[in-house]
Amino acid sequence: MNFSIEHRDNVAILTSKVEKLDALQAPDLKAQLVLLGKSGTKNIILDLSESRYCDSSGLSAVLVGKRLCGDAGGSFVLCGLQPSVEKLISIAQLHRVLNIVPTAKEAVDMVYMEVQEREVGKED
Repeated sequence: MNFSIEHRDNVAILTSKVEKLDALQAPDLKAQLVLLGKSGTKNIILDLSESRYCDSSGLSAVLVGKRLCGDAGGSFVLCGLQPSVEKLISIAQLHRVLNIVPTAKEAVDMVYMEVQEREVGKED
């Protein structure tokens, strides 16, 4: 399997098991993200720590996750970026629109913080 999914409370951690997130793997990632969205998952963490390479197809799939979570009023966080993937995201200026943290634990913490902020916002 190219991707694994772990559910924790109200967040899904989608972990890439592919070394290259390219045109061959990106459709599978998009499908996984869409399935999570259709199942009602609003908060997704995408762990790319095992992916050493990413091309424009991979970035497109990542942006699908960002859009799905945003449309659902949830959070989308990237973690575990390898230097080459981080460089591509930076070149594409996507670090300005994506939530990126070093580890899955920090990603979970960020999602929980954002969920709490949204809850407080509803009370106002």
